[in-house]
Amino acid sequence: MPDHLYLSLWLHGFTPDTMLRHFQQMLGAFPFSKLRPGIGALRVYAMELKEPPALEHAFVEGADVDSVVAMCREFENPDCAYIAEGWWELWKYRDSWQLGPSPVSLICYGPEFENDEGDHLRIDFGPESHYIPQPHLPDSARAIHSNIRGILRLIGELKEALPLEGRKLWSESEENFAARVESALLEGE
Repeated sequence: MPDHLYLSLWLHGFTPDTMLRHFQQMLGAFPFSKLRPGIGALRVYAMELKEPPALEHAFVEGADVDSVVAMCREFENPDCAYIAEGWWELWKYRDSWQLGPSPVSLICYGPEFENDEGDHLRIDFGPESHYIPQPHLPDSARAIHSNIRGILRLIGELKEALPLEGRKLWSESEENFAARVESALLEGE
């Protein structure tokens, strides 16, 4: 399974009373796909992700942010994690570069829910290969540059929407992501 790319966010004033409001703000700022709009699924976990979800709901048609957060409120607890799944548009290569919906997960960890990073909110952007130039593919640098610009634009919008204390763009590979992108770009020259 390929390594994923994540954005972790830490917020000022993140408490059990504010966590779902902050989650709602993140969901509201996220640029969901126009080709596959809305939130496709919601899962709520109590205590840890290894346990079966306390709630697992798929939406036939993409749900709006307010409806999803209302469902989360039924399970509002500081030891819960809330995962909303949807799509955003990325350039991907399939015989040629095509812009289309790509899965993404937006996560809120309650203050008492243990996670490795200790972050409050997280976005799982999917396989990191969608964000690292692949010199063997034509026009890879241009397409990947557009994908990375989308992340940077989102970070700016989240900075406006949320009281950010810290942020970290990281990969499961634990290597320096920026250095890997730069190395791939140099390899393609």
